[in-house]
Amino acid sequence: MSSCESCLVRNRAICSALSQTEVNALNTIGRHRHLEPGQSLIWEDEDSILVANVVEGVLKLSTGTEDGREQIVGVVYPSDFIGRPFGGKTGHSVTALTESKVCVFGRRDFDEFARNHPALEHKLLERTLGELERTRRWMLLLGRKSASEKIATFLLDMSERLVDPTCQSADDGALSRFELPFSRQQVADVLGLTIETVSRQLTRLKSEGVIDLPSRREIVIRDRAELSAQAG
Repeated sequence: MSSCESCLVRNRAICSALSQTEVNALNTIGRHRHLEPGQSLIWEDEDSILVANVVEGVLKLSTGTEDGREQIVGVVYPSDFIGRPFGGKTGHSVTALTESKVCVFGRRDFDEFARNHPALEHKLLERTLGELERTRRWMLLLGRKSASEKIATFLLDMSERLVDPTCQSADDGALSRFELPFSRQQVADVLGLTIETVSRQLTRLKSEGVIDLPSRREIVIRDRAELSAQAG
């Protein structure tokens, strides 16, 4: 694997807790892997054999229902950690939504390295607690919020994770432009809505001047304060 010094997420990923010497040691057990959209890295219910840092791209976490349908249960972005360290089976599949690059480690090698480097174990614990908090917010989103609140919350979350700071307007820092890595049907599946409801809510937000829709997947947030209010 190429040197970690040039890694795009070096200062944000779990390895940010390590010294340069420790990073160099971690570098020896990892490798980069490129994924095309639709290509899976981890499969649900299989033994945990690898873990990874996301370097570029967006990936979905999904699980299958008894009747064969797919349910998207989460999304990961650059600097996020995926996989289950310290044994067990994976609870969901991990599949690229966009062209992606991940830094992959054999799970056993990573486990041994983590045990010998408490700072990395501490970072893993922080990430796990953060993921637990996001899961609790997601439960509120799916269980209690209305369709309009779900869409508004979803757009705010996407903007926080996907917006390139160079695309921010110099005159209005609240203006955000990003491209959804989901189709509208996938947005509907994620939020437990119908595709008609998703389209109707997006159209309503556009007509109210809260967002703009330059293309089917591109979103521009024009009034973040109002979108936050509608998110509840």
